[in-house]
Amino acid sequence: MRDSENDLRRRVRAGERGAFAELYEQCAGPVYRHALWLTGDWSTAEDIMSETFLAAWRARERLHPEEGSLRPWLLGIATHKAENARRGVRRRTAFLARQRRTPVVADFAPEVAGRVDDARRLAAVQHSLDRLRRQEREVLTLCVWSGLDYQQTAEALGIPVGTVRSRLSRARAKLARFADEAQKNPEPRPARGEMTGEAALAALPVREETA
Repeated sequence: MRDSENDLRRRVRAGERGAFAELYEQCAGPVYRHALWLTGDWSTAEDIMSETFLAAWRARERLHPEEGSLRPWLLGIATHKAENARRGVRRRTAFLARQRRTPVVADFAPEVAGRVDDARRLAAVQHSLDRLRRQEREVLTLCVWSGLDYQQTAEALGIPVGTVRSRLSRARAKLARFADEAQKNPEPRPARGEMTGEAALAALPVREETA
């Protein structure tokens, strides 16, 4: 596996367009999902995905030819792009989250209704993640949802492995504390289909892994 990853890395570094298309096929989904978790906005995540691959193409010659998977590199670029976009997205998401639910009419398409509910859930999770420091949020999304190990996350963010471990531990501890606080101070019962901060926190992987 590592030989094939190094081969793809060398081909991308050499500017082979077929290799870059292969890289896009492999990593567009993970890059998009990572951007979505960091921003909470579908269209912004699509923009970040495009900007990430454009930046990667421009920076390809700076790649080391023998460092394995390119996914950490791409996710690191996406992390920086997402942080640049996040402030405006956070304002829009907060505005949408405050809006009253639109009544569903009989011919309302099920897929559209699902999209609205997904937006509410995403906004609720974003509210929880916003309580973390930026560095903690980035490490959490890379390690937990994007599936990078400590070394890959360190590579993506350009920080030591020990820093990854400490930031992830702090992020999980904070989310666990937020969840405990939510249980002690339950929120008013939401309208049908809406998601409270407590429910959003319950969906997050807040406990430290023992493995």
